[in-house]
Amino acid sequence: MRPLEEEIRQIMADETARLQVAPDLAERVVRSSRSRRKRARVAALATSVAVTAAAPIGYVTVGSVATTGPEPTISATLEPPAIDDTPPVRSEPPELGDLGDGKEFGHVKVGYLPERLKWSHWSVNFGDRYSTSYNFDGDRNGSYCVQIYMYEEAAVQEVEDRIQQYRDEADGEDVTIGDRTGYLVIQHVGEDGMKGTPTLFLRMGDRQRAEIMFSPVYAEDFSGAEAVTAELRKIAEGLASTL
Repeated sequence: MRPLEEEIRQIMADETARLQVAPDLAERVVRSSRSRRKRARVAALATSVAVTAAAPIGYVTVGSVATTGPEPTISATLEPPAIDDTPPVRSEPPELGDLGDGKEFGHVKVGYLPERLKWSHWSVNFGDRYSTSYNFDGDRNGSYCVQIYMYEEAAVQEVEDRIQQYRDEADGEDVTIGDRTGYLVIQHVGEDGMKGTPTLFLRMGDRQRAEIMFSPVYAEDFSGAEAVTAELRKIAEGLASTL
C-alpha cells in the first residue's frame, strides 16, 4: 500500500490535470503559505514603525507584534499626556499704591465722606477702571462702607449700557447733582439676603463716570432710604475730576 502522502499527491495530480492546473500545486500552496507569513511579518514590522513615527511622543507606544498566527496583531498602549501638577501662582490685581488719606486717587478728588470713615488701604487699578473704598478702621481686609468706582475713556460705555438697562426696566431714576447729571438706583437687590446696594452713578464729563456705592450693612446705620440718598448726593457733589 502506498503511503497516504503519495495517494494524496496522485489524487491532486489527477485533479489538476483535469482542471489544467500545474501538478506541483501542493508544493506551491505550502510555499505560498510560508511566503504570506513572511510578508505578514514584514508588513507588521512596517506598520509598527509607521505607527511609532506618526504617534505623539510619549503618548502612543507600540507593543510586540504577534507572529504565532497567520495574521499579525499589533498591541498598542495609550499613555495619558504628562500633567503639570505645579499649583498655579496667584496673581494679585494691580493697586493704586499708597493713597494717604484716600481723598485723592486716579483722576478724582473726594471732597466729602460721611463721619468716621477712613481709607481702607484697599484699591484696584485696571487702567481705565479703578476703585477704592472706605470703612471705620482702615483695615483692607475689613468690610467696606462706601466704595467709589471710576470709569474713564472706553470704559465709560460700560456704565452707560448698565444705566440704560436700568432705565429700560424702569428701575431707578435720573437725578441732577449741581450742574451734573446722575442716576440713582439700588443694585443687587436680594443678594445674600440683603436689601440691595444703594448706588449713585455720576457723569463727570464726556470721558469720566463715577459709581458711588453704600454697602447694604452700612446703609442700615441710617434712618432710612432718604438719609442714605442724601449722603450719596453729598459724596457726588464733593467729587472733582482732575482728568
